[in-house]
Amino acid sequence: MRALVGHLAGQTLRNFLVSVRGETTDWTAPVDEIGDDWAETFRERAAPLRAAWRAADLDQLVAGPGGEAPLRFRADHQITELAVHDWDLARATGQQARLDPAVAEHALRWSRQMLRPEFRGPDKAFGLEVPVPDDAPAYDRLAGWFGRDPGWMPGGS
Repeated sequence: MRALVGHLAGQTLRNFLVSVRGETTDWTAPVDEIGDDWAETFRERAAPLRAAWRAADLDQLVAGPGGEAPLRFRADHQITELAVHDWDLARATGQQARLDPAVAEHALRWSRQMLRPEFRGPDKAFGLEVPVPDDAPAYDRLAGWFGRDPGWMPGGS
């Protein structure tokens, strides 16, 4: 759990703040320390990011690995990242979280266009897709798409 929260509060929020400014992120930079009050650290680090997105022009063109793209692309990346990790946190802590299925559907639409096969597999950023029925709940389909077993429960149950 600490590693996942560290990834979110100590790396993801920092990088998305850089990203919303139209700058280039460094995902290889060390994760910032998160301390013991994870929730407070997340809230503190999310506040400037939320403010930056509220002020952002989503149609502004910014440079990226494939050339220029609207800032909206980076917003979609962030939505997807947080949606997947929301599922991770809820599942790992055994919570029946009320995750918004519209967020998962949005993340699925975007990531199905972006997540290429060469990024999947052992020693890659993403696992192989776990097959999930088309009529499964949105977060189960999102989890499966990102290589997670939607049936996984803490303690192996």
